[in-house]
Amino acid sequence: MTDTSPDALRLEIAAVAARLIADGGLDYAGAKRKALRQVLGEGSSPKASMPDNDEIDAALREHLDLFDEEHAGRVARRRQAAAALMRRLAPFRPYLTGAVWKGIVAEHAPIHLQLFHDNPKDVEIQLLNDGIRFDVETTPHFRDRSRDDVEAIVFWWRDEPVMLSLYDEDDLRGALRGGSAGAERGDLPALLARIEEPGTADPVARGAR
Repeated sequence: MTDTSPDALRLEIAAVAARLIADGGLDYAGAKRKALRQVLGEGSSPKASMPDNDEIDAALREHLDLFDEEHAGRVARRRQAAAALMRRLAPFRPYLTGAVWKGIVAEHAPIHLQLFHDNPKDVEIQLLNDGIRFDVETTPHFRDRSRDDVEAIVFWWRDEPVMLSLYDEDDLRGALRGGSAGAERGDLPALLARIEEPGTADPVARGAR
């Protein structure tokens, strides 16, 4: 008999969403919506059945560890590239966030650096001076989706995908609060600690113990 309890449904939806993120490059919100439709159909669904991002993280880590033999190497490679890029962008107060920070890196997941600097044009000028070709997009504000989107610069660096999201310096206040699985972003020293001690610095693994 199929278990249709909210907990079981959340785990099933999280597993489907993880596959969509890993194999299709969907973001978390899009993967959740599509997974919900695949598991429960187009009708209404209990709110309690929707997994949170921590549950998606755990399911994605499990999926990548089982089915992606390049995952560990990809994490190490993109973290090293992130550290080198953060050194170059040090004047703009870079913080690593997202998949590379958490160590759950699907093939499509970029190195996501959040920069806290009051003049976005300074960032663009440095990239141009460094000979980096980039595109400009927008991304939702990390604090509140009701706020205006912020500028995002996307490019390839050392054969790795990168996204820089640009914030005012004031946005850094409160940005370092930890969630249920640990800090959501970290500066260069924090990243280097994760590179040196990946097992102890991994928030998902730590939360599972």
